[in-house]
Amino acid sequence: MTLTRKSLVTLATVAVLCFAAGCANSGKVEQGRAIAFDKQNGVVTLILDSAPKSDQPKYDVLPPVAVRLPLDPHETGPAPDAGKLLSFDTKKRTVVFFDPASATIKTVSYLPVDEQDGVSRNDPQVANKKLPAVDRQKKTVTIYSRRKRLLLTFAVPDEYLALPDDTWKAGDEIRYYYKQPGQALRLMNVSKTDLTKAGK
Repeated sequence: MTLTRKSLVTLATVAVLCFAAGCANSGKVEQGRAIAFDKQNGVVTLILDSAPKSDQPKYDVLPPVAVRLPLDPHETGPAPDAGKLLSFDTKKRTVVFFDPASATIKTVSYLPVDEQDGVSRNDPQVANKKLPAVDRQKKTVTIYSRRKRLLLTFAVPDEYLALPDDTWKAGDEIRYYYKQPGQALRLMNVSKTDLTKAGK
């Protein structure tokens, strides 16, 4: 069986999480995307991934899960950056986001305006720029995916332009190890961690 790079990285991450937390067989590892972060109380709210072993994460598990950061600050990675955007599909021309008002996940069709592949994080178009960018006059939204190296501008119906800007912001991907639901023993901010160096 041939393991993909993501599979190898996932296995490495689980190993690191378990080793650092003194993992026993009763523990579990979950992955989710951060939709809210209460820094004062140390609680991150996640939409969990229903396909954690897939090359394509599927953040679609409801209801959202509130997870307390580890009591030991040394077991916590960089603070989560939250947002409501869960995914987007340029082939289907859809964006998927969590709507706090209805506590549901919504899929919205968009009209592409501009799509650029191979855009690195250091590209002048995205470096030091505030993204996502919502232009309510032009009725467009611009988002950037560091993983996909994709800069996308699209138009959506007026009703969605009225939503808060963080609707179009992808929260950090979080993996955590726990024994008691809701209390992480070890938490890794995958979006802000170089997994190629995990365990070194």
